[in-house]
Amino acid sequence: MGRPLRAHGDIDVLLLRRDQGELQRLLADWELYAADPPGTLRPWREGEWLGPRVHDIWCRSPGGPWRIQVLFDESDGADWVSRRDPRLRRNSAGLGARTAQGIPYLAPEIGLFYKAQRPRARDETDFAAAAGLLGPAARDWLAGAIAVNYGAGHPWLARL
Repeated sequence: MGRPLRAHGDIDVLLLRRDQGELQRLLADWELYAADPPGTLRPWREGEWLGPRVHDIWCRSPGGPWRIQVLFDESDGADWVSRRDPRLRRNSAGLGARTAQGIPYLAPEIGLFYKAQRPRARDETDFAAAAGLLGPAARDWLAGAIAVNYGAGHPWLARL
């Protein structure tokens, strides 16, 4: 967006599950917690492989506040595969882009797809700000993904 939309206490990161060992290596000095369904946080043991039931990792420097939330998603070869619907896939090289300052970000339509499942007030804020900036292909992808996964009556569809 190029500007803050709302207060956000951490950074959300999408990571392909196949790269989870790299996360442990890069944040070896941090406290890493796996969110075991239905929502219990537990320390993520070094070298432990997290299967498809766990897709949420909370990260903080020792004793500090939570700073990074890593969301695992699936892959198949060079493709990203949505953990909510394996029919939703695209080349992982197209998952995001970089700002003019070099900061990477997730393709907005993918983030909005995940937020659309049960939109909270902050998700509505994000949708209102980002939906109008989507290009035709991204808008079509998001509308199709929402309709198939959350129903043709989803309130965001009329605004896309």
